[in-house]
Amino acid sequence: MPVETPQPPRGLSVFFPAYNDSGTIASMVVNALITARRLTSDYEVIVINDGSRDLTPQILDELARVYPAVKVVHHQKNRGYGGALRSGFATASKEFVFYTDGDAQYDPSEMALLWERAQAGDVDLVNGYKISRSDPLHRIFIGRFYHHTVRMLFGLRVRDVDCDFRLMRRAIFDRIQLEKNSGVICLELMKKIHDAGFRIAEVPVHHYHRAYGKSQFFNFGRIFRTGVDVLKLWYSLVIRREHLQATPAAQASASPAPALPLPVSLPGQNADQPQPAIGLDSPQRRSGS
Repeated sequence: MPVETPQPPRGLSVFFPAYNDSGTIASMVVNALITARRLTSDYEVIVINDGSRDLTPQILDELARVYPAVKVVHHQKNRGYGGALRSGFATASKEFVFYTDGDAQYDPSEMALLWERAQAGDVDLVNGYKISRSDPLHRIFIGRFYHHTVRMLFGLRVRDVDCDFRLMRRAIFDRIQLEKNSGVICLELMKKIHDAGFRIAEVPVHHYHRAYGKSQFFNFGRIFRTGVDVLKLWYSLVIRREHLQATPAAQASASPAPALPLPVSLPGQNADQPQPAIGLDSPQRRSGS
């Protein structure tokens, strides 16, 4: 009678982009550690400090010192939300990658709902969608307008394009490359995943009032720049379909590294020194080990 070989546990990378989130990031990291440990024995928690000017860098370095599973990537300068996400995806090393924001408007323990759905094996990305948005009325209105507009422009069928609570297979990035440094990276991510034929499932999650800090998005200048970025992305991905023009052979051999170099400055390192580029297979980071 053949003896079944035990299957290794599925790996999970959890990461948070963080910018001036000193009031929330510690609890988010600890919550993620507790939740990830319940789901699998093979996990890591990564935080991308995107040039924070408060105590976020010091808090993260202390967390990495105390918890061996915590890894921290420091950006010397703020690169924008897209730049932080690209660093997170580049640093993640496990089979599945989960991310959400460091401002505590989502509960990291609910990643268990996405994990359970992903283990069915018939999906490549599990996308959360907000049960109810806990924001001021003007933000709710702008958010709904943005959501319906980009769904129509980009032909997306997901319920919540802008819900930053996602679990996906890392292998997705063997076939798609992200280029945006602004907040439209979420739209770029979902459009490219959709057009590449990956399977998407959706799970409802809770959204909470922002208890600390303030949004970097909701001001007129940022909204205007986002609108311009959306139109540029629409022209590139919908009209020109540039991401679909590579030949199958080129796609198969494409490097999974981000399209732009992402130099990372580590604690104690001179920010003016030249830094090697960071890619999915060559992350630079500070770990707790």
